[in-house]
Amino acid sequence: MIQPTLSFKENLQLLPSIDTLARIELIGTTGDVMASIENQPGKQGSLVVYQYLSQEFGKINTEAAQHGLEVFAEHTADAKARPGAHPNIDQLLGILNGAETLQVRLIPA
Repeated sequence: MIQPTLSFKENLQLLPSIDTLARIELIGTTGDVMASIENQPGKQGSLVVYQYLSQEFGKINTEAAQHGLEVFAEHTADAKARPGAHPNIDQLLGILNGAETLQVRLIPA
């Protein structure tokens, strides 16, 4: 597991590549897809983080969410100040506030 820095850009350089991924799907307890993160510009940073969290924790629970918020670094403070501006960070904040644990389905490219 990485030791996150205060820079999201630096943290991304410490995480595994997403070259083989088309997207990930976040699956709720009922088996429904709660969210999807595509491998496309503007979403790739979140895709990298969620893939990493899935590999390290096996699911997105409170422990994974807390670590993910540390990896998102300066973007976490911005997400807290502007709810809705960073939906993938909002998802992690929601889990910390009692939302359900999510499973991650990796969809290869």
